[in-house]
Amino acid sequence: MLKVQDMNAILRHFGKLNRWHDLSQLFEWMLQSGKINASSYSTYMKLMGKSLNPVEAIEIYNGIQDESAKNNVFICNSVLSCLIRNGKFDRSIKLFHQMRRDGLTPDVVTYSTLLSGCIKVKDGYSKALELVQELLRNGLHMDSVIYGTLIAVCASNNKWEEAESYFNQMKDDGHSPNKFHYSSLLNAYSINGNYQKADELVQDMKSAGLVPNKVVLTTLLKVYVRGGLFEKSRELLAELETMGYADEEMPYCLVMDGLAKAGCIDEAKSLFQEIRDKSIRSDGYSHSIMISAFCRGGLLEEAKQLARDFEATYDRYDLVMLNTMLCAYCRAGEMDSVMQMLRKMDGLAISPDYKTFHILIKYFCKEKLYLLAYRTMEDMHNRGCQPEEELCSTLMFHLGKIKAHSEAFSVYNMLRYSKRTMCKALHEKILHILIAGRLLKDAYVVVKDNAGLISKPAIKKFSIAFFNSGNINLINDVIKAIHGCGYKIDQGLFQMAISRYIAQPEKKELLLQLLQWMPCQGYVVDSSTRNLILKNSRIFGRQLIAEMLSKQHMVSKASISH
Repeated sequence: MLKVQDMNAILRHFGKLNRWHDLSQLFEWMLQSGKINASSYSTYMKLMGKSLNPVEAIEIYNGIQDESAKNNVFICNSVLSCLIRNGKFDRSIKLFHQMRRDGLTPDVVTYSTLLSGCIKVKDGYSKALELVQELLRNGLHMDSVIYGTLIAVCASNNKWEEAESYFNQMKDDGHSPNKFHYSSLLNAYSINGNYQKADELVQDMKSAGLVPNKVVLTTLLKVYVRGGLFEKSRELLAELETMGYADEEMPYCLVMDGLAKAGCIDEAKSLFQEIRDKSIRSDGYSHSIMISAFCRGGLLEEAKQLARDFEATYDRYDLVMLNTMLCAYCRAGEMDSVMQMLRKMDGLAISPDYKTFHILIKYFCKEKLYLLAYRTMEDMHNRGCQPEEELCSTLMFHLGKIKAHSEAFSVYNMLRYSKRTMCKALHEKILHILIAGRLLKDAYVVVKDNAGLISKPAIKKFSIAFFNSGNINLINDVIKAIHGCGYKIDQGLFQMAISRYIAQPEKKELLLQLLQWMPCQGYVVDSSTRNLILKNSRIFGRQLIAEMLSKQHMVSKASISH
């Protein structure tokens, strides 16, 4: 007797009661029974919200058979929203384009949803502009939600002037700003601590009949802190306490972090103690700030003690806190505690990030555990994190000193194949390491690809080493490579190369190729090398050798005449 609209009503009822298991079961039954419509899909995905896995959301969307339901804008918006809430912005854009090709006509909510994803992604502002331009091309108009999201995108991309421009444009278009708009613009002003504009904006807000709420006042506090107005920050913090807006640690942490970074460690420490004395609800973020402050100030014993105090007090960890504690233990040289933190990360299934690896590599280098530092950097590279050039250079140098030449070359390649720019000196540094380790084939690769960035003495050192003991089959290639970069090859190098060929008669073709190439590039053998060749001419064919040396002689004569 129940119809689809009745089922949808029950879905909404389960959602209000937070009965997520029942909600999912009912939706599955509706799918299997064919009692479902566009509203069912939209309702389900909207209610499941953050708990809905993005992969599951896409599977549900792809499983819709009814084309009209599949292109229903409410369903599409719900799927896109789910992806963005789970940090899958790039995937949401790809799916959006697929939806467009399948016949979707996006509305303002679609663009607003996608714009919200630009807040936390790299180059979010340029991506947001592309979406706004597309929205306008489709004949849609920007509403107050779009403007608010754009201002938030500007704030997250350090563009306060653009945020201010959109705020004013919104008012000119007849939209009245709400507390979210004011808060977002204040956040943009906090980038450079522009407290004059922030104060004017809050006054404008009050004149519009809006009362600043907790979010607005906390954002204003951030502006004061970044502007270095610590006295004013303390006054506003006291006001937040009076209003009941400082029942958790975040407002205190804003001021404390600003004081610590300004070098006022005692004042920051005093505020940290105040959080404890007043039993302010804390997630440990205040500990993280103070541990970092102690590390920066060289107060390593205090940093270490506070890290241990956190371990004894809290059983919740996130990557930020683990990195902070790891840094404290590394700076204090507490190897056992460092290893304990790493085991804790493994146990909590928390993946290390760029900062984790950077802390560990610097620590292992300091402790002269260079091979461990190398393995850590290798793991870092395999996980998609690119190491800094300075760190690579330092590790390369130390690996070279302990004769871990191939590991040093691996570090060089990690940096070389990353998207980072490389200092010219690194090519020559790795070249010397490879020559010392007799990894001459690898050294040849470095010279061939970067000869113009390597000094002539270094190229000569490489050439001597290679002609003495490098792969004989590559000698001619090396000669051509160093000649091609403008290096003038001297007679001593030619004699070394030719001597290698004479010592291995089976390589006579390579000698003949070299003798043929030389006059074409203006090179001729000197008398001692000529005599050496003639002495062994029977090995290579007297007639052929005579012809080649004659050709070289003619080139030499012409050169002298000229």
